[in-house]
Amino acid sequence: MEGELSIISLVWGASFIVQLVMLILLLASVMSWVLIFQRTSVFLEAQKARLIFEERFWSGMDLGQLYRELTNNPNPQSGLEIIFRAGFKEFNRLRQQQGADADAVMEGTQRAMRVVLSREMDKLDMHLPFLATVGSTSPYVGLFGTVWGIMNSFRGLAQMQQATLATVAPGISEALVATAMGLFAAIPAVVAYNRFSAKADALIKSYETFAEEFSSILHRKAHSAGAPIAASNSSQSARSEPSASDFS
Repeated sequence: MEGELSIISLVWGASFIVQLVMLILLLASVMSWVLIFQRTSVFLEAQKARLIFEERFWSGMDLGQLYRELTNNPNPQSGLEIIFRAGFKEFNRLRQQQGADADAVMEGTQRAMRVVLSREMDKLDMHLPFLATVGSTSPYVGLFGTVWGIMNSFRGLAQMQQATLATVAPGISEALVATAMGLFAAIPAVVAYNRFSAKADALIKSYETFAEEFSSILHRKAHSAGAPIAASNSSQSARSEPSASDFS
């Protein structure tokens, strides 16, 4: 009996519909784990790149020099770097126009950073809807397989003159395997979705904070005469009010 009711024998002995449900759940589970590992790598790289860029940005170096270095050796995983390059490039382009109004320059610069920020948000949220879908629907897909399997078991039971638990147990067991597979696919997907959503929100908040701080630096420059610009961060408490020398 133990050999007859092994998981493999139950899967192979299930009806076509139940086997199809199990296959769908297996594929969903495999895809979820692939995305979990891929998203984990993406968020680790993004967090590492954020810390590296912030250290360089707040070191007090000339931001023009920083822009040139980042342009020559860009890091596509660094959202802050991409926002910085977009804002700095647009700021310089608008300031070079004759008769450029400071407010118009800042409006265009902020618009460019908002566009890039929106793209970075989409990158961080990529594939998360799939994990949410797997987490929310897999138990119901597995339940459908279970209901179908139990229905077939009782239908076969009705054709027998003498019904016993041993007669109906294999059919019910193979049906319950579908529910177990649904939970196996759903639980990791839900946990990963919640974790990645929290990480994405934290990174996006840091991106938005940086965009505001960078806008403040550029705003002071837009309303002053030229010379190089630099951001300094002598202490963590002073970071919200970075000092800016003159810009080139």
